[in-house]
Amino acid sequence: MTLKKTDLYRNLKLKLEGRMKGAPVPGRFAAEAAAVPDRKAQRKLDAAAGLVPFACKLPADLAAALREQGAAHDGGVNALVAELLRKALNKG
Repeated sequence: MTLKKTDLYRNLKLKLEGRMKGAPVPGRFAAEAAAVPDRKAQRKLDAAAGLVPFACKLPADLAAALREQGAAHDGGVNALVAELLRKALNKG
């Protein structure tokens, strides 16, 4: 029995899909996922470091200024806000 040209291509496609499904994930993609802990692990790390979540509502212009300065700060936005709060509370 001879196969049509389209049947040959379909069989090749199925073989290729089977190889792709069985192939392991390359290391360069999996390495990024392992570097960032999931939410539960991150909460445990934060709790061990003595950090607690604290939410408040700020005016949009103040939040934008915090984000801009936080991007340039070594510890990010969290460290910047902690530093600014300490300074403000020590003054009062």
